[in-house]
Amino acid sequence: MRNVNLTEGNPIKVVWRFCLPLFGSVIFQQLYNIADSFVAGRFISENALASVSNSYEITLIFLAISTGINIGCSVVVAHYFGAQENGRLKTAVYTTFIMAAAICFITMLLGLVFTTGLLQLINTPEELMYDSSLYLDIYIWGVPFLMLYNISAGIFNALGDSKTTFIFLSCSSTANIFMDIFFVVVLKMGVAGVAWATFICQGISAILSLSVILVRLRSIKSSEKTTVFSFVMLRHILGVAVPSMIQQSFISVGNIAVQSVVNSFGSSVMAGYGAAIKVHNTLMNGMKTFSDGITSFSAQNLGAGKVSRIAEGWKCGLILTLCIALPITVVVVAFPHVILSAFLNKGASMEVGCIFLRIVAPFYCVISVKWNSDGVLRGTEHMGSFMIATFTDLLLRVALAFVLSSTVWGATGIWLSWPLGWVIGTFISLSLCYKVMKNLRDNRIPARPIGD
Repeated sequence: MRNVNLTEGNPIKVVWRFCLPLFGSVIFQQLYNIADSFVAGRFISENALASVSNSYEITLIFLAISTGINIGCSVVVAHYFGAQENGRLKTAVYTTFIMAAAICFITMLLGLVFTTGLLQLINTPEELMYDSSLYLDIYIWGVPFLMLYNISAGIFNALGDSKTTFIFLSCSSTANIFMDIFFVVVLKMGVAGVAWATFICQGISAILSLSVILVRLRSIKSSEKTTVFSFVMLRHILGVAVPSMIQQSFISVGNIAVQSVVNSFGSSVMAGYGAAIKVHNTLMNGMKTFSDGITSFSAQNLGAGKVSRIAEGWKCGLILTLCIALPITVVVVAFPHVILSAFLNKGASMEVGCIFLRIVAPFYCVISVKWNSDGVLRGTEHMGSFMIATFTDLLLRVALAFVLSSTVWGATGIWLSWPLGWVIGTFISLSLCYKVMKNLRDNRIPARPIGD
């Protein structure tokens, strides 16, 4: 595999070749959680599935932090790669790893101390508390691997290499499925077996990714001496990473708030929602791949001073995302029972999951517009605009979930909050993205890394 310059060639071909492996990578990454839910629901019990699903919303906090660091590092490295400033590129990578080590220690400590409190906060039923807590404790010990892998993936993407990430994830997620079954079915380890399988597979993937990153960095030549740590670079990375972490964390907190409302409707609704949200998140993250690709595309071209290509990349990303979103929408709306049968048997939980999917899936094309606009905002480091659009969507969804669930719609009212929030958030993000691209076209924004 090699580094790829995203500042040259036909934009639609460049975006497609870069994003297609990313799409596959995200699907395989989601298989970690899908495999956990599948094995828990099929080979342990419905309560085990509910426990894993319940814990999943809290694990998203750790994922949000690692994703924020991923974005901060990726955007900055992509800028310097596009500008061919290799010394600063290496400094950005080393500074990120040092910063991530400190953040990892703090988040792990807080997570281990407050696990029970977080589970109580989201109204976890007493019969699910032990398994939920057990799953979370094991997961938290694997947070260093989670962060290490996400940062490595961000660096690969910044260098235009999406294939290496795909190879690692496809191998580790496939292995995770077999290890889940082995630990649960053969060794009878229950929910703990599901957690340990993810821990081991993610750990191996993270270590291999780091090894390749170090080899790749040595192959990048720079005329000046590389600084291992720089406070100036740290501020630059944090300028992108902190808003991203806050945004991702607030989304996780919002999901936890929604989970607490779901939990108030009992274990059947919890299990149905848990299975449906796994499918939903897998599809969403897959379609969202093109947004991540547009972020790297925009960042490299901004660094290279080729700002006219950013708008072209946005259009290409939107076309490609819609080409995927439309057929997915049709399949999910037409066959939700078939999709959810991998996790659930017929019954109340199945009907809950089907209602959720049929309400949100028709709006996948709407949210696709927001994701591509968000990609441009992140890649050009307009994080304030990015956060405004995201927080509007999130706050509306959480508020509406509480309000609508208390009406005659009950749990169905929670699902209705998704499309309502998406429509407004998309309008805001699209408007802000158009303004940024216009300013770039009119030379009102410097065509180089904004953090310099």
